Amino acid sequence: MFPSVRAEACLQLPSKGYSIIQRVPKTALITGITGQDGSYLAELLLQKGCRVFGMIRRSSYEKLDRIAHIEKDLELIQGDLLDQNSLHNAIALARPDEVYNLAAMSFVPTSWNQPVLTGEFTGLGATRLLEAIRQIKPDTRFYQASSSEMFGKVRQTPQNEDTAFYPRSPYGVAKVYAHFITVNYRESYNLFAVSGILFNHESPRRGLEFVSRKISYGAACIKLGLAQSLSLGNLEARRDWGYAGDYVRAMWLMLQQDRPEDFVIATGASHSVSEFVESAFSHLGLDWHDYVKVDPKLLRPAEVHHLLGDHGKAERVLGWKPEVRFEQLVKMMVDADLALLQRQISAGNSPAPRV
Repeated sequence: MFPSVRAEACLQLPSKGYSIIQRVPKTALITGITGQDGSYLAELLLQKGCRVFGMIRRSSYEKLDRIAHIEKDLELIQGDLLDQNSLHNAIALARPDEVYNLAAMSFVPTSWNQPVLTGEFTGLGATRLLEAIRQIKPDTRFYQASSSEMFGKVRQTPQNEDTAFYPRSPYGVAKVYAHFITVNYRESYNLFAVSGILFNHESPRRGLEFVSRKISYGAACIKLGLAQSLSLGNLEARRDWGYAGDYVRAMWLMLQQDRPEDFVIATGASHSVSEFVESAFSHLGLDWHDYVKVDPKLLRPAEVHHLLGDHGKAERVLGWKPEVRFEQLVKMMVDADLALLQRQISAGNSPAPRV
């Protein structure tokens, strides 16, 4: 049903009575390729010799900075998770062996301000993409980016593949829908469709609106005298933070298996927001208590207090485990933001603190 040989496809052509084996690289399509995960995944797939298509939304300003260094090696096509016809066209054009659905309305606080649009993008968008695959190229292997936010008000700690979901935001609810519609298409239409339940994963490419990057960027701004304080929300919320570069490797591994299964991807260690802050500021020789303040406006309407993942199944079946530790991740992000700001200053630009 699902062939075990996934390294490369082979084409046999007759030549004087012998078969010549011509290696044909796999083709992958990534939605959300301009995001943090999409950029790291594109790098990984190119390293593995894949032909990589990236689906981007048409806009007056296309933000391609995360993939600028590899853009010449990518094939970018227009498509929108809100538009079924564009998804059909994307699948028909790329004819992908693998599809990675990483596009979503991914910033949790915004999902309360735009709950309907979040549902359309994050939930129904996955359905539209699965339907396009089912109708046009049903042998395509499909990866859905599920989220630890689906666990929300957690039923057990740590959380694994069998933990019940209890989402606490429109984003989390939409992700649960996308997760189960992926299961439904797998079981109803025999598609190779899997979900990776990824816990928080960060990097220097994380958007400035996310708390991890807000901390690293804010600490660097304060160190350079560009800001005097940093405003945050709940400092006691605990998350299982990993490195995005490690996590995209798990995505790829899921689509190389003999059969489709869902996996939790996490580090197995949780840290509070205040621990992230302390690590970032101490790396710069600063006492965070002198600069960080809590802003009640940044608190969530319904808080997710503690997320901690059990990646045991991924380690047993995929042979995957995280390589970058929490302290390394924080230092990597702080150093990258410090270097970014220093480059901007040296170039005569005036960096926007955004803290």
